[in-house]
Amino acid sequence: MRVVIAGGHGKIALLLQRHLAERGDTPVGLIRNPEQAATLRAAGATPVVCDLEHADVTEVAAHLDRADAVIFAAGAGPGSSAARKDSVDRGAAALLADAATRAGVHRYLLVSSMGVDDPPAAGTDDVWAAYLRAKRAAEDDLRGRDLAWTVLRPGQLTDNEPTGRVTLTRHAGRGAISRADVALVLAALLDTPGTAGATLELVDGPTPIADAVQAAHA
Repeated sequence: MRVVIAGGHGKIALLLQRHLAERGDTPVGLIRNPEQAATLRAAGATPVVCDLEHADVTEVAAHLDRADAVIFAAGAGPGSSAARKDSVDRGAAALLADAATRAGVHRYLLVSSMGVDDPPAAGTDDVWAAYLRAKRAAEDDLRGRDLAWTVLRPGQLTDNEPTGRVTLTRHAGRGAISRADVALVLAALLDTPGTAGATLELVDGPTPIADAVQAAHA
């Protein structure tokens, strides 16, 4: 399976790329900075330099040639402005969906966030509020498209070792999840077409990942 991952230098993406490569898939990571290419190659991925904030749909679609699936795991990152939360976390996700449609790539996984269903509470930091609104807008945009999409909303992310056991459901409740387990869940979702159309929250839990994903059909 050839899988193109936006945000290829992110922590989750690097873990996912290594896992996909080890199991025999072909991960391709989209990155803004060419200096990050060596890190992706070390993880077993093919790096492609493509700035999703400035690329057009034709350029991005060309990078999706022969892909079986795309994953949006990009983000503006810590310290970025509210404007960049919108241009990356919403705008780039929509651009990738446009490109997937043009390239004939039907499977699309979106890494979103828990907490986007409710409007930001009064007094919420402006940048964090912009992040939540951008993630929700990206979800809403994707739901209106003719793609086999799945939205994954992880809880609080940690760098702990993977446990291989999770809670994966429409409403998981507050909790944490390791980035390594998020990567494993994304790989399992790729293998499970029945999760298309599902919006799933993910935190630590008791259920083996394979069983949790099989039970999470839309």
